[in-house]
Amino acid sequence: MPKLFVFVPQINTENNLFASFFEELKTSDYEYFLANTRQNQNEVELIPEFDNNLKQSDYLILFLTAESVISEMVREIIRRATEFQDIHPDKKPGIIPIMMNIPINLSLDYYIYAYLSKMQQWQWQSTDNPQNLIAEIFALLRKEIAPPILKTKSQLINTNFPNGNDYNKLPLPSSAPNLPKNQDENQDNLVSSFYIKRPPVEELCYQEISKPGALIRIKAPRQMGKTSLMARILDHGSKLGYQTATLSFQLVDSQTFKNLDIFLRWFCTSIASELNLSANLDDYWNQIFGSKVSCKSYFERYILKSLDTPIVLGLDEVDRIFQYPEITSDFFSLLRAWHEDAKNRDIWKNMRLVVVHSTEAYVPIDINQSPFNVGLPIDLPEFTPQQIQDLAKDYQLKLDISEIEKLMSIIGGNPYLVKLGLYQILINNLTIDELLKTATTNTGIYADHLQRHWWNLRQQPELLKSAKKVMNSNKPVQLESTQGLKLRSMGLVNLQGNQATPSCNLYRLYFRNRL
Repeated sequence: MPKLFVFVPQINTENNLFASFFEELKTSDYEYFLANTRQNQNEVELIPEFDNNLKQSDYLILFLTAESVISEMVREIIRRATEFQDIHPDKKPGIIPIMMNIPINLSLDYYIYAYLSKMQQWQWQSTDNPQNLIAEIFALLRKEIAPPILKTKSQLINTNFPNGNDYNKLPLPSSAPNLPKNQDENQDNLVSSFYIKRPPVEELCYQEISKPGALIRIKAPRQMGKTSLMARILDHGSKLGYQTATLSFQLVDSQTFKNLDIFLRWFCTSIASELNLSANLDDYWNQIFGSKVSCKSYFERYILKSLDTPIVLGLDEVDRIFQYPEITSDFFSLLRAWHEDAKNRDIWKNMRLVVVHSTEAYVPIDINQSPFNVGLPIDLPEFTPQQIQDLAKDYQLKLDISEIEKLMSIIGGNPYLVKLGLYQILINNLTIDELLKTATTNTGIYADHLQRHWWNLRQQPELLKSAKKVMNSNKPVQLESTQGLKLRSMGLVNLQGNQATPSCNLYRLYFRNRL
């Protein structure tokens, strides 16, 4: 019999559908693990149990509500499940997302939407008979029916900057920016979003992208707004009449990264698709010359020649590639070669690159073949008190500087933590003092965010040891280079050389209690 991992985040277990499902489950022969992010509100010691049970399960059944589809822990559960699928010969665990009373136009977390858009979702409303859906799910588990085929890209609409009801007028802290698809697309939503400029960053990027063969490198820890800045650069390029294409490496199956030829074929095909071109890969791929030469030839003889305008290519979360030394040096040396070719060859002047990453490469790359020491480097700063006050006004909140300084004393100027705080203050009618009272606990508004970090640290014992040293010290701590870079990319520490300090008191206080 299949083993089930049933995840019930932030849901009342008396819910009509879940209660009926659980009664059916208890009378069945299935082995199951029932998980809830609120199982233990004092200490999150269930993390290893989560991971082991998820890895051993045949199915992950997600009961999702409007609140949970913006949850970082839900995102982490789905991410881990897809990682396990990549290495399991039978692609287990299968994922069964059950969307309960979720409006079709509800904004979703950027990555949760990206994951769910690739899989079938089961929709259920309170007015529906729960037994019908339960019967279908159990028939699926018994293999009496085949999994439904996803006929469209997604049953969900990703309304990042929606204009529906008042709730949806607020962009979520992790909403995806609107990325231009072509130069005719209306980008008003992108301009009117709750985006806070960090001068002179934007203007520098706009000037640079207009230059032949431009390369812009945006580096900052996760959740600092790198993708939003990339979106605005691409939007600016679109308004200049350039073609644009975007790839995020975060959501690519891990198997794609384990062979250079497979990876570069995927890369070329994906770019062609973004540009609305047929792949025609076999016409330009020559095994005798190898993958790198074939990839360069494909861009030179097909992609660049097919378009009569410059191309702005946005590569998001390229540090995912650092985990795969089999392709790291070859791929990044290819990007560097394109940039160098633009200095001497007219056709490559039309290629403009925007490379987004959370940390420096922690794998060896020859400095003469690395794209990380050329072009325009952009290191995104945190928000200032004035920028936070401006953002609060967009959320229709009147916060004076003293209140903002209170907030910053815990979370600093981290854009994601600031946006999450302002969002929750408005939605839950909180004061700054009420927010701060529980900020570092498993019942506060940052609990979901902190538990996700805790889960990631528990999966990497050496990283956990390094985090412990930093969080328990009142002075900068010398860390091994790779560990420091990984912690910085997560946003947990600031680095001066190899000297690390907690990036904000929220992390210091929360993890000090657990480490």
